[in-house]
Amino acid sequence: MTDLTIPGFDLATFIHATLAEDLGEGLPGGGRDVTSESVIPADARFAGVMDSRDAITLAGLPIAAAFFRHLDPSVEIEMLAQDGDRIAPGTPLMRVVGNARALLTAERSALNTVQHLSGIATMTRAYVDAMAGHAILLDTRKTIPGLRFLEKYATRMGGAQNHRMGLWDAAMIKDNHVAVAGGVGPAVARAKAAGVTSIICEVDRLDQIEPALVAGATHLLLDNMGPDALREAVALVAGRAPCEASGGVRLDTIGAIAASGVTYVSVGRLTQSAPAADIGLDFAVL
Repeated sequence: MTDLTIPGFDLATFIHATLAEDLGEGLPGGGRDVTSESVIPADARFAGVMDSRDAITLAGLPIAAAFFRHLDPSVEIEMLAQDGDRIAPGTPLMRVVGNARALLTAERSALNTVQHLSGIATMTRAYVDAMAGHAILLDTRKTIPGLRFLEKYATRMGGAQNHRMGLWDAAMIKDNHVAVAGGVGPAVARAKAAGVTSIICEVDRLDQIEPALVAGATHLLLDNMGPDALREAVALVAGRAPCEASGGVRLDTIGAIAASGVTYVSVGRLTQSAPAADIGLDFAVL
């Protein structure tokens, strides 16, 4: 279907489920594009160009192409840009030629996907640029259910690294875990005793740093600390574990936060609040 491979993501299943939702498969009267079937001749052919109306960082273009190929296996597609590219306004991204009904039926699913993912990649790139190379940008688990692998792919296209993918690949001990466990030290110690090798521990006070490290934390999440407190925390850690700044990070504050000496800065709004990119597709009858 496409050369795009995203670990944990099944492209064929995604394409089928997305189109089934749009076509109303399984619902009374569903399973078809009533507009295209009633208006467009079955043998009509379209040529179209997908382009960006804004400056963006591109993500999801191969998935958009896969929607068209799914409904018209003989469609001709010319990819004019690649995921991760910085795109100037008005830049063509893809040319398609194929069956008009199939292209119109796939159009909204294709555009929704590339608009959403490019919006995430574009916001991510803005945050990476604002950090000026001082730290590594991380995403979070604040993703739309069912779209995590895609959204985290989009942050990578924007220049970020992925934080843990889910609840399974690292322990992240946060304030509620600490409250139940009876403290930072006991919480981390229990995770280590359970054989967990990657233990991220959230600390929101400087006096929690030493107990967390002594107990075996491998990564410290410094929660809601300003640049001055972050610099002090980094000095206390003294290289014994990577430090991550997190909580309330904005585009106008991330530069100073990244320059505090932390290894990472995590930003939930990359996947939680990114607006869709303005990408369109204009067709012409052949």
